[in-house]
Amino acid sequence: MMVDDEPILMEILQSFLEDEGYQNFINIEDSTLAMERLKLDQPDILLLDLKMPIVNGFDILKEVRAHDLLKRIPVIVLTSASDAATKLKALELGATDFLAKPVDASELGLRLRNTLTVKAYQDQLAFYDTLTGLPNRARFMDRLDWALMNAIRYKHSVAVMNLSVDRFKEINDTLGPKSGDLLLQQVADRLSGAVRFSDVISHTGRDDLWQNMARISGDEFTLLLPGGSVAEDAAYIAKRLLEVMKDVFFINGHDIFVTASIGIAVYPNDAETADTLMKNTSAATEYAKHKGRDNYQFYSKDINNKAKERLLIESELRRAIEKEEFVVHYQPKINTQTALVTGMEALVRWQHPVKGLLSPFYFIEIAEKSGLIPAIGEWVIHEACRQNKEWQDQGLGHFTISVNVSPQQFNAKHIEKTMEAAISSGMDMQYLIIEITEGMLMGDEERAIEVMKEIRKQGPLLSIDDFGTGYSSLSYLKRFPLNELKVDRAFIIDVPEKRDDCAIVRAIVAMAHSLELSVVAEGIENSEQLEFLKGIGCDVIQGFYFSKPLPADEFEQYVLTKNKSM
Repeated sequence: MMVDDEPILMEILQSFLEDEGYQNFINIEDSTLAMERLKLDQPDILLLDLKMPIVNGFDILKEVRAHDLLKRIPVIVLTSASDAATKLKALELGATDFLAKPVDASELGLRLRNTLTVKAYQDQLAFYDTLTGLPNRARFMDRLDWALMNAIRYKHSVAVMNLSVDRFKEINDTLGPKSGDLLLQQVADRLSGAVRFSDVISHTGRDDLWQNMARISGDEFTLLLPGGSVAEDAAYIAKRLLEVMKDVFFINGHDIFVTASIGIAVYPNDAETADTLMKNTSAATEYAKHKGRDNYQFYSKDINNKAKERLLIESELRRAIEKEEFVVHYQPKINTQTALVTGMEALVRWQHPVKGLLSPFYFIEIAEKSGLIPAIGEWVIHEACRQNKEWQDQGLGHFTISVNVSPQQFNAKHIEKTMEAAISSGMDMQYLIIEITEGMLMGDEERAIEVMKEIRKQGPLLSIDDFGTGYSSLSYLKRFPLNELKVDRAFIIDVPEKRDDCAIVRAIVAMAHSLELSVVAEGIENSEQLEFLKGIGCDVIQGFYFSKPLPADEFEQYVLTKNKSM
């Protein structure tokens, strides 16, 4: 953009610069219009005359440097003044460079190239994500502010789409940060490629949407849709983005399958400011995750209420940790041969001061996302072990106690604290069974083996929970220092009626025994399932057929009745 009250000079300069390959010129003769056009067009560089009637170049320069969207635009001052005071004042106000009038065309070309080269380098550092090469949050917010300003002026809509990679933290914790970074790079390539698909361009009538995509944090990507039928376009693009995410990602020799959740908010219906639009888009994304992931949702007031509810739950969870409002319930584990209780699984509940006893389905996901799981997990493992030792001291029996450890706990930073919490209970660690999921073993296998060996050195046994729902196999599991395998209830629910499920469970039990692993079946709900599992040699069973998870006093009575009667 050139702002000068000499139109002939601007024409001469434009002619020369066009020969040099520059384009998209905006020439402003009336300096009173300069700021309005600067805000609307946001040029890459400003050539500014200082001496102009009504609004001079100093005034414009001062306003430019005070404006959030314009303050980084390089400004080359064109002036016939040669005195030091004028140059010093322009420098103090933020001028990038000077050119004396009459302007030498070749010197202008050199100054322009140098200035734009420096600007491109600075922009890359300030406005682009070093990992993916996409625009970062700062650049996206600049573009959003500009889009909203134009939307107000021309009375059209703006949509913002927020995409979050489902379970990214779990993948990152399991595979390691380097693999997590590789995944994000591939996701970025896929998403920016998807908005260049011919059908997307045909549907939206735009071939430049890839320029409006950004990575704004961790696993979050955003897309800006200014003007047009933004709601309809956003829904169409969201479907395409979800589709491209379904293809396998190849990360360091691993086949990784991930999905995404997308939230969409539209100006002016959902918000009138950039911050509120972003907040509402994030709320819609969280709602998409809550609805089962791998889907997109438009923002609504109902979603906003749910987002506020989740924030309230998080706040109450922090208080619950401080005030120890959690309790542990115990589900009996029954030996199939003796029918005696030989152990139990510890399951956390929240004794809410107002809402009463809450199951983990109400709060675990929020606890995971807010980073509160390690603290809750440490309390649970200590309390479960303390209670078991108390029963042992009372003579109730020397039972094993199974406690689930989350992916966030299963790393060098937290596993040490988790083990300290267990050991501090005073219980002999040979009676503790730590349950981990298959996904926690995938990725950085050597690290997982190291953590597991460290646990085993301190006495506890190790169990794979919900076996069959992840990506591993029994032959794969032989590398790990495991003691027990729990067959997921999904395979138990239809036995003995379904032949395929029966065959799968038989194979799991036989191969687990060949690896000298004890086998636990969970989710037993009827006598037919019980007889089938006894018949194929399953070692331990648990489920509602025997008992739901019980408070400590009721579990004690259950054991006294069950084991005494046998």
